[in-house]
Amino acid sequence: MTIGRFAPSPTGRMHLGNMFSALLSWLSAKSKNGQWLLRIEDIDPQRSRMEYAKLLMDDLQWLGLTWDDEPVFQSQRSDIYEHYYNMLQQQGLTYPCYCTRADLLATQAPHESDGRVVYPGTCRPKKVEGGGLKVEDGRPAATRLMVADEDVSFTDGHYGTQTVNMAHHVGDYIIRRKDGAWAYQLAVVVDDGLMGVNEVVRGRDLLLSSPQQISLSRTLGFTPPQFIHLPLLINDAGQRLSKRDSSLDMGVLRQHHTAPELIGWLAYYAGLLPDPQPTMPNQLLNVFSWEKVPHNDITVSASSLPAL
Repeated sequence: MTIGRFAPSPTGRMHLGNMFSALLSWLSAKSKNGQWLLRIEDIDPQRSRMEYAKLLMDDLQWLGLTWDDEPVFQSQRSDIYEHYYNMLQQQGLTYPCYCTRADLLATQAPHESDGRVVYPGTCRPKKVEGGGLKVEDGRPAATRLMVADEDVSFTDGHYGTQTVNMAHHVGDYIIRRKDGAWAYQLAVVVDDGLMGVNEVVRGRDLLLSSPQQISLSRTLGFTPPQFIHLPLLINDAGQRLSKRDSSLDMGVLRQHHTAPELIGWLAYYAGLLPDPQPTMPNQLLNVFSWEKVPHNDITVSASSLPAL
């Protein structure tokens, strides 16, 4: 059975782009008579707020995007992440890193359009006499996971075959922050594995995260899910929508549109309807197909969403 999930971070009010991902994720799972789970990714203690979690759940229900089972909160799963973190440590795959982001940006230009910098291995331990590992102590350190110089290939459900060299395009990456908070890559892999998630639908800006998650999933003994990435909704400046695009956040949109109107616009953007018309998610199940969804990003603005 297909088990999909939607995993938003409660760091602000969700916007139209979040809803676009949620709708296509829901349709993809439900069109195959599968389950759709909700996970609240609130592991960032500095930015996550329970009030935002409550609002995003209310927004999903208002739109008709109901989930199966109880929502899972990452902030309640620290002991689980600790267990798998220790497994990686016992395998000798981790090391402390004292570098700052400023240090990394000073060494090279961002590797990808999202500002990603491939870690040059500054703190990666070297073998010393006696076979031990030379590391520094006494300072706050993040924990990085060593990656091998190998290609990871997978078939994305929308963008086709992808091949990424882990050493050259990803680099050793952080699995625990200096402040002790769990990093996204570790938490998401553990949660998907334990929750039985076998289909992940999300924006194409996370395409490069897939090889990391596939590799780590296998290392931890899980079966990686099928990844399906979708085009981004972008603003007039060509930037992906963010929580800074307040005119397209759900608080504002709900003041000017009904749920069927917003679902109709999203379905139109996804190529599921020939023109925007009021509808609800369950009415789209019979017309849903990934072949209809465009590959190029889609420009939207508040003025392009007249009432239907």
